[in-house]
Amino acid sequence: MSDNTQQMVHMTLDEVFGFAHRVLLHQGYSDAHADAIARVITAGQRDECHSHGLYRLLVCSKSLREGKVSATAVPVVKERSSGIVNVDAQYGFSLLAFETGMPILLEKARTNGVAALAINNCYHFSALWPEVEAIAEAGLCAMALTPSHSWVAPAGGTKPVFGTNPIAFAWPRKEGEPYVFDFATSAIARGDIELHRREGKEIPLGWAVDSDGNPTTDPTAALSGAMLTFGGHKGSALSAMVELMAAALIGDMTSQQSLEYDDNVGASPCHGELILAFDPKVFMGADKAASDNRDEEMFKSIEAQGARLPSQRRFEARKRSLANGVFIPQPLYNDLCKLLD
Repeated sequence: MSDNTQQMVHMTLDEVFGFAHRVLLHQGYSDAHADAIARVITAGQRDECHSHGLYRLLVCSKSLREGKVSATAVPVVKERSSGIVNVDAQYGFSLLAFETGMPILLEKARTNGVAALAINNCYHFSALWPEVEAIAEAGLCAMALTPSHSWVAPAGGTKPVFGTNPIAFAWPRKEGEPYVFDFATSAIARGDIELHRREGKEIPLGWAVDSDGNPTTDPTAALSGAMLTFGGHKGSALSAMVELMAAALIGDMTSQQSLEYDDNVGASPCHGELILAFDPKVFMGADKAASDNRDEEMFKSIEAQGARLPSQRRFEARKRSLANGVFIPQPLYNDLCKLLD
């Protein structure tokens, strides 16, 4: 299965899922959690989102080893109103909580036109596009927001206040993949800095500052300093919005509180997640066909100029992986195999 010349390990997607599932079970996760986590890890590896693929097994293992995350928590559902469903993750990872609450979210959105899913008391390590893509596959558009640990300085500052605070959006299309974007409000995802550190690579200027507030290309110095927002004050404002909407609004921890709760053990962030779903059929009624034409005209205008839609590289990677499998760096694979000892 391995190619030592290239120092890479080839795996089919079935092998990726099976390997991830075995590791998670061996580490002590329940079958339900192992299924939900392995599905998202496989999706990340499939789409060549390397910082959110098999690498995250190391994160899941450490979080459990440090006594933070619950490996067997059963999510508890509460319907707050006709348009709001809450899932208490009981300090497990968010993925099983999302799978538990999504059917109710879809039902409420199809009834009311818009609905919200608030996930509380969850540990979070994954990208947000799996959530919004799943909703788009059901024919609805979606937004997702979540804070993290306070690793990111506000524009004009040098000390962490915000998390990487990603925002994701998905819009279903009549044919093919949905329109999807998922980006951190930081200049880069923290996992990408961690991968640069593992591989001994410098990071670009503009990603982070060191503990003295100086710009740095050293990933180790960046991880002990502060990450920066993208787009200066614009990313900073969006990051603050995420703290308000996905922490204060739903009664969960801010990124600063999450980091304090971690108590320097280095586990995954513990906080909440807010997911919104919108049903175009309810909003548009009989005019939905005209709306479909409007969105497709816009997409065609973008692509006609040679511009890419967000996630197009990821969708292309998905096709390659479905056809050819994926390749894992041998050192990472070796580290992951140790989790089965």
